[in-house]
Amino acid sequence: MVTKQPICPDRIRKTPKQFSWLDHRLVSDHFIDRCTHGAAALYLFLVTVADAKGMSYYSDWTLSQRLAMDEHTLVQARDELINIGLIAYEKPLCQVLAIDAEPVRPTGTLQSVEQIFTRIGEGMK
Repeated sequence: MVTKQPICPDRIRKTPKQFSWLDHRLVSDHFIDRCTHGAAALYLFLVTVADAKGMSYYSDWTLSQRLAMDEHTLVQARDELINIGLIAYEKPLCQVLAIDAEPVRPTGTLQSVEQIFTRIGEGMK
């Protein structure tokens, strides 16, 4: 058995005052496997800047600049995180969500509001 000793014992992590650590289920439940590099970078940034309720309100322009992404790539990365179930977004607010016990597996991309209401209606039958 390998005995683990800290490489830098004077730098052992502690829960920061501003609340910000990644949930290990990102790896163990394979959420991270479903993210592009851009989505993973955006998630890391959002987790880092979010308050204790997961909320932040960085503009798309600022996020694009800070993450060196064009606006199209940023929107795609955000949509990925929404579809995976890691964030919610209502402009200008973004919320990093608690990770569900079971990973969210989208069944497909909805193309219109009509399709959403059709699916809701089917679920109520």
